[in-house]
Amino acid sequence: MSFDRETLLRKLAELADLAGKPDRYIVAFSGGLDSTVLLHALMASHATHETGMLAVHVDHGLHDDSATWCKHCESFANSLGVDFVSARVDVDVESGQGIEAAARTARYDAFRSLLRAGDWLLSAHHKDDQAETLLLNLMRGSGPAGLAGIGEVQPLAAGWLVRPLLSVLRNELLDYATEHELAWIDDPANEDRQFDRNYLRHEVMPRFEARWPDVASRLKRSASLAGEASALLDQLADADYQVLGERPDRLELARLRDMPPERQRNVLRYVVRELGLPSPPASTLQSVIMDLIPARDDAQPVVQWPGAEIRRYRDKIYVLPADAGEAADAGPPKAFEVGMDSIPLKPGLGELNLEPGAPHGLARTVVAAGLEVRYRSGGEEIKPLGQPHTRKLKKLLQEEGVVPWMRERLPLLYSDGELVAVADLWIAASAASEPGIAIRWHNRPALH
Repeated sequence: MSFDRETLLRKLAELADLAGKPDRYIVAFSGGLDSTVLLHALMASHATHETGMLAVHVDHGLHDDSATWCKHCESFANSLGVDFVSARVDVDVESGQGIEAAARTARYDAFRSLLRAGDWLLSAHHKDDQAETLLLNLMRGSGPAGLAGIGEVQPLAAGWLVRPLLSVLRNELLDYATEHELAWIDDPANEDRQFDRNYLRHEVMPRFEARWPDVASRLKRSASLAGEASALLDQLADADYQVLGERPDRLELARLRDMPPERQRNVLRYVVRELGLPSPPASTLQSVIMDLIPARDDAQPVVQWPGAEIRRYRDKIYVLPADAGEAADAGPPKAFEVGMDSIPLKPGLGELNLEPGAPHGLARTVVAAGLEVRYRSGGEEIKPLGQPHTRKLKKLLQEEGVVPWMRERLPLLYSDGELVAVADLWIAASAASEPGIAIRWHNRPALH
């Protein structure tokens, strides 16, 4: 088999059956061999697919030559007549994920910000990458989902992440690049054996290929079978989830307890993935099963891993971004005014909107005087609309049954130094009007 633009077109048409016909192709363009071939072949077939194209280069700033690489990518895209954008990102090398994983997180955050509905983000992962990923995940002790390796199509932000080269060997891409006299970037970091993937690529895979020349194809078949098993487990997890509650971040403890441990682990992995949170290690899930679920009724246990956590309160299990369980650092008040778009809150807390024309809400004069978003510092009081007396906020939250870790995370709205609203729960009687300006809290974590 050899790779050419017709091969790419056939694969893109096949994948359109899964993701629908794209409005625009966005190519993740590192400038390396693989993405260079993908961009060139895609542009060479543009007269046939007639889909808009954009090349996106992410500069991680981790190498002294990164600015030069960015210029090379821009020049190559310009030579093909492809629109080009670059994004410089900050890689959190202290995140505990490792440099590779932290760079990937930063890179995909940049891609998400560019994707619109109908966009396909095209990644140039190929068959050799699939084989390496399966082996890496095997060494990490992954289950069927990890052994399924890299998926061809999956949702990403408002669009789709699509990998049309997973059936193509790297040598076939090299032959294409040589035939078309393409120039690409060789990142010296790809030779560094301290990184697991490079060690596999340069030390392990050549030995496998010497013994089993078609090892990449064999591993791809294994990944496909693991993918089928993973899909069946997801179907079981979805059925189990349907009886555990109305939202994935809040599960009924009693019903979860009735499931055998292997199904508990399966549905928890599924819920974490559905929420877009980092996958928990097997040891973490075991802590949930052995320590958190059977804890005494008056306990408030928590199990954490980088980026996420699982808490228990009363008769519910809560699956949360890590930041949603931390005490708020109020910092300076955040001011905003009616008519603005969504107002982002702290990580994991969603955003606020002010919506005029509601049957009742904040008085326009209150909003016109200016609003600030603060968080609890203690001692707050409010006389809620419809109640006869001023109440301590602490007491209101207890009566409402707000989970303890969210009591310090509720956005409080102040005007002229007075507390006029507590998130979308209560409005101060003195600040209300009919009609009024409603407070909407979108994408909020579970409060009860």
